[in-house]
Amino acid sequence: MRPLAPLRILKRVATLVPLHYSHAPGVYAVCMEAAEPGWHTSMPEANPDLLGHVYAGPYLHFEPDLATIVVDDTGVAGYLLATSTSQDFWAWQEKDWWPPLRGQYPLSGKDDWNGEITKLIHAPPIAPEHIAQDFPAHFHIDLLPRAQGLGLGRTLIEGLEAKLRNKSVGGVHMDVGSDNHNAIGFYQHLGFTVLAEGPESLFMGKHL
Repeated sequence: MRPLAPLRILKRVATLVPLHYSHAPGVYAVCMEAAEPGWHTSMPEANPDLLGHVYAGPYLHFEPDLATIVVDDTGVAGYLLATSTSQDFWAWQEKDWWPPLRGQYPLSGKDDWNGEITKLIHAPPIAPEHIAQDFPAHFHIDLLPRAQGLGLGRTLIEGLEAKLRNKSVGGVHMDVGSDNHNAIGFYQHLGFTVLAEGPESLFMGKHL
């Protein structure tokens, strides 16, 4: 597995590498820690696999060539995961990804964290159809604090855009929390515009 680009993180070296399946546990861990920092202490009862099952695992399996992983001497420090064909991806999830997980994690009716994330397995979030048609690709990106502030986000997204252009994909979208003003400004700076508003997030997209 040939490194794509070495970068300095404090006194450590971070490298962007293509996905290897040995990265999967680290990707799941980053997914959880990025969403719920310090979760081991604040909510030790949380099942750390649940969030990864929604926002990480299916991308690793469906289109692994679009995944880029940030690694350093501590392990996985971030990632960008994507699909070039959102509608095909969602159809595959309904056929192959969700059924076993829905059997493993039935709806509990509880309003705790595990119960709320389990609801996403049974009613996964997807973009409106018109967005998926005009901007067929979408991605998720997470960086732990030790990998932030170094230009990695731009590098990862621009790398994805190049891959998508090579696949003749005409546009890409993502969703971001509507109260995450720093992230919204960052994506706007990269040429993304607001396409639609969800209950708690904005769908943003960019033609390629």
